[in-house]
Amino acid sequence: MQSSVKHNPKLRLSLVALACQVMCLSASAAYAQTDAAPAKPAEVIITGKKLGMGLMVTEDAPKARSTITAEELEKQRPTGNAYEALEMLPAVNSYNQDATGLFGGGLTLRGFNSDQIGATINGVPVNDSGNFAIYPQEYVDQENTCSQFVTQGSTDADSPQVGATGGNFGINTCNPEDKQRVRLMQTIGQLSMKKSFARYDTGLLSDKRTKAFISFSHAEADKWKGKGGAKRDHIDAGLNYDWDRFNYVHATVLYNEAMNNNINNLTLAEINKNGYYYDYADTFKGHLTPVKGTAQTETTQSPAYYKLGVNPFKNAIASATAKFRLTDNLDLKVLPYLWYGFGNGGVQQRAQSEKAFYNTATGARDGLVDLNGDGDTLDTVLVANASVTKTYRPGVTSSLLWTVDNHEILGGFWYERARHEQTGPMLALSNDGERADEYLQIGKILRPDGKFAQSRDQLTISTAYQFFLQDTVSFMEDKLKINVGVRNPQVKREFTNFGDENNSYKPYALTKKYNEILPQLGARYRLTNDDQFFASMAKNVKAPPNFAFANSGNIKVANGVATFVGDVKQESSWNTDIGYRHQDSKFIATVTAFWVDFKDRQATAFDPVTQVSSYNNVGRVKNSGLEFELGNMPVNGWAFYGSLGFNNSKIQDNMQLGGNVFLPTAGKEMINTPRRKAGLSVEYQDGAFWARLKARATGKQQTSMVNDEQAPGYTTFGIDGGYTFANYGILKRPKLTFNLSNITDKQYRNASSTTVKNTLAIPGVTTAVDTQRYYLGAPRFASVTLSIDL
Repeated sequence: MQSSVKHNPKLRLSLVALACQVMCLSASAAYAQTDAAPAKPAEVIITGKKLGMGLMVTEDAPKARSTITAEELEKQRPTGNAYEALEMLPAVNSYNQDATGLFGGGLTLRGFNSDQIGATINGVPVNDSGNFAIYPQEYVDQENTCSQFVTQGSTDADSPQVGATGGNFGINTCNPEDKQRVRLMQTIGQLSMKKSFARYDTGLLSDKRTKAFISFSHAEADKWKGKGGAKRDHIDAGLNYDWDRFNYVHATVLYNEAMNNNINNLTLAEINKNGYYYDYADTFKGHLTPVKGTAQTETTQSPAYYKLGVNPFKNAIASATAKFRLTDNLDLKVLPYLWYGFGNGGVQQRAQSEKAFYNTATGARDGLVDLNGDGDTLDTVLVANASVTKTYRPGVTSSLLWTVDNHEILGGFWYERARHEQTGPMLALSNDGERADEYLQIGKILRPDGKFAQSRDQLTISTAYQFFLQDTVSFMEDKLKINVGVRNPQVKREFTNFGDENNSYKPYALTKKYNEILPQLGARYRLTNDDQFFASMAKNVKAPPNFAFANSGNIKVANGVATFVGDVKQESSWNTDIGYRHQDSKFIATVTAFWVDFKDRQATAFDPVTQVSSYNNVGRVKNSGLEFELGNMPVNGWAFYGSLGFNNSKIQDNMQLGGNVFLPTAGKEMINTPRRKAGLSVEYQDGAFWARLKARATGKQQTSMVNDEQAPGYTTFGIDGGYTFANYGILKRPKLTFNLSNITDKQYRNASSTTVKNTLAIPGVTTAVDTQRYYLGAPRFASVTLSIDL
């Protein structure tokens, strides 16, 4: 896989160059400008094709579940990420750092943060193996995504997760096409945004069993405030070998390499003082002039130099789903996978003392290194430094599906071993803020003993596995369906801290196992062919993040032996759904009531400025609410989708700060959990032309656990539209699409952390305060896409 990664970029560049040439030809042939903006999969949108315009499909699961299809995804901006694609759903509160989606963002689902939701791509778990975070801009090109789904409360029995208390989120990529095809797409937009995409499908080969595809894309855009931008290179490939519909092997490889400058997430005080467009500094403040025998004390720059606020990352996901029919009623499915990731994030700056390097032999920080070359070791010097993570994560899921009488019995096993290496190398900074390598691997600063200086040096081996068993029983000619399941996720975290320039402890190791038996029960009853009730109840758990094992207030070390301060517990939740669906040939409507009961709810975050991870046990939290969705079959070209969600979140306990000191959190709302959320999409289509207006309203959100700071509610609007031209010679299905987001240029904010306890001092309780930072809504943004097939 590594060798293919080395060679493919050259091929990608040549194909992109070809794409650009053909785009120009197709644009002139179709009497359109070359201001292109992508369209997605390979379907011409026809009036009346699907209910809900791809935002809803008919569901039959005995639990709450929502699915969006390729029909919806191909209407969205091609640079968009998986969070943005789900934004209209009533349970989802998502937000991006920019309008393109290239910079990532955040998501909560019924008040669950994204690191509490199990995420999969083609069945492969993609939550970070250490802290369970999700990075939606990395995984797959939207042009190759055929569906995304959410199970809002009950995690699927066979879902490969040890960190999901809030249900599943999944992406399924498109299969290779049956007919040979080349698809070329070009997007351009404001802020110098552009994306080039090329995909080649072999079609069915001569054996009539094999087909494959490979795609390449390059995307880039400037930041909407301050200097810098984002660049992303991506490769997707798939191979299908089908003996028949019961026996097949479907394999995919997804590779991503990105380099982003961070967008400065501001505090409320910074917004009020410096304005909405305040960002990182344009210039580096430079070094003090070295003078031998005199101490020069440099401090970190605030705001940091924009070139040091970066997020370089590479990742690859390789998987294969093999399914075999063993007997007429017994099927075997095996899914091996490998997940690899490498990169860093945050702000690459650190003020390092020349006389505070780690001494491996003694565990003290008293090593001497002359960083600025003035002949003494009296100084504190700015260096490039950030948290680097390297993950190697193989795994496999295998299952048997046995159909007998009115039973479908699913049983299986999942196993993975994740090697999660976390370091903090340091590199010299030039006087204009440059360093040898943005990945912080070339030219690393050495300690006196010749080893690399590190701001952290940790290794976590997480061995996870689970058995699962589920029986789905149909009664009364399938009027009644009952689902009974159980799974027992287990994870062993073997954490080793090797000692570093931050750690006051000698090296230590700490191992902890977490496991639980998780039952689930679901039922669906059909009143008529069009009407059904459903209900489900499930228990879910989330193991603590690996950074809770580090020196972060949770650990004490005595005589070289590390133990937890108190107990770092796994989070658990009971999720209950009761709902009604109406699904006929004209419209779909769903109403769902839900209740969530948390125990030992975790609130975790990483601050990109301080580069500190935080872990808090909030205790008991209860959520309850209602969700409504409605979509129709187009009438005279008009189609509508509407969603409405209500969520009442209450912390049940006062949070203990230490000793007999408690923070008054009981009765308060959880962070990033708006009480009300609504979405509306109105679409009109006439033959090859379509256009729609989208509106999304989000209610006020609390941004601290004692509710002493809030983010106001906001409403945003967007317009999408497109036209598919007639075929012209070898050019098939030329299509022009436009996307306009945040029409009213609304300024709004969402909290970037779910761990902020209080932003104001509380008399008699604490004088300490936390600082909340915010993702700020991007201004109005327009882009255009041109797509053609050959």
